[in-house]
Amino acid sequence: MINSTYMSKTLRAIIDLVTSHKVRISSHGYDELAADNIFVREIVSGIAGAILVEDYPDYPKGRCVLVLQRDHEDKPIHVIWGIPKGASAPAVLVTAYRPDPKLWTPDFLGRKT
Repeated sequence: MINSTYMSKTLRAIIDLVTSHKVRISSHGYDELAADNIFVREIVSGIAGAILVEDYPDYPKGRCVLVLQRDHEDKPIHVIWGIPKGASAPAVLVTAYRPDPKLWTPDFLGRKT
């Protein structure tokens, strides 16, 4: 598990891109948002409070992160954000989902083994 006070270079870049409105949502992301009744505006507006869960700086399709965010009811949402390989923009919302408490620690920052 990553220390939640640590901010990776990828997460910092994604926060900067999102706050600059340089965002794209993947079609898979839209499908998952709809399936879990998650609103894009909550994800985008809540990026500044994102907590790093996992960092994938060498992912083959481009660097990405799994973060914990919260909705307007303070319910947890896991969001995978990425930046396409070889590019510096946009921030891509790859997917978002409600984490299953059976698979995650109570703080939703670590996977149960």
